[in-house]
Amino acid sequence: MTTKKQERAADIVVQLKRMYPKAKCALDFTNAFELLIATILSAQSTDARVNIVTKSLSRKYPSPQSFADASQVEMERDVKQTGFFRNKAKAVIAASKAIVERHNGEVPKTMAELTALPGVGRKTANVVLSNAFKIAVGIVVDTHVTRVSARLGLTATDDAVKIEQDLMALIPQKEWINFSHRLIAHGRTICIARKPKCAQCSLNELCPSAEAPPE
Repeated sequence: MTTKKQERAADIVVQLKRMYPKAKCALDFTNAFELLIATILSAQSTDARVNIVTKSLSRKYPSPQSFADASQVEMERDVKQTGFFRNKAKAVIAASKAIVERHNGEVPKTMAELTALPGVGRKTANVVLSNAFKIAVGIVVDTHVTRVSARLGLTATDDAVKIEQDLMALIPQKEWINFSHRLIAHGRTICIARKPKCAQCSLNELCPSAEAPPE
């Protein structure tokens, strides 16, 4: 039996599809390993900045083995622009070593294997699985998805794992990958953090947080 919340979620999916038909991952990549590195670097950074950094990284380190062999000091210098560079450099090198040693240099295709890599949590694993392999085992939950899904009344928590569970229960699996892209696009363009542009939003009738238009 479909609940009213599921019906509203289905309407939101349809509307987002109309609003952002071409939404996709904003990180540049040509293979799963490049996307994995980019996603690790994207924490607390902009996708535009990460794309600049990963472009130079891919020239300097053309393979997982070359990342694994990099020195901590040099990698810190290479990823400094993305912020939190010491931890990120450590994670990038450690994850690369694990991929070389445990997976013959190939990025694994399961949630369990990906989250077993150093510095890789469920969000990063979902980004790689959904975008590089088109495997939908979950929904990417970033800051935009967290904010917008709460405003839309699709979740009542700020815990990323619980948000993902809430969304997975409401959204059909075939929509999981694109739903995340579209929610992120909406969070960047309309449902922004400080002052959402409710007057420009096509989701107003479906959104419990929508500001009433001025009289």
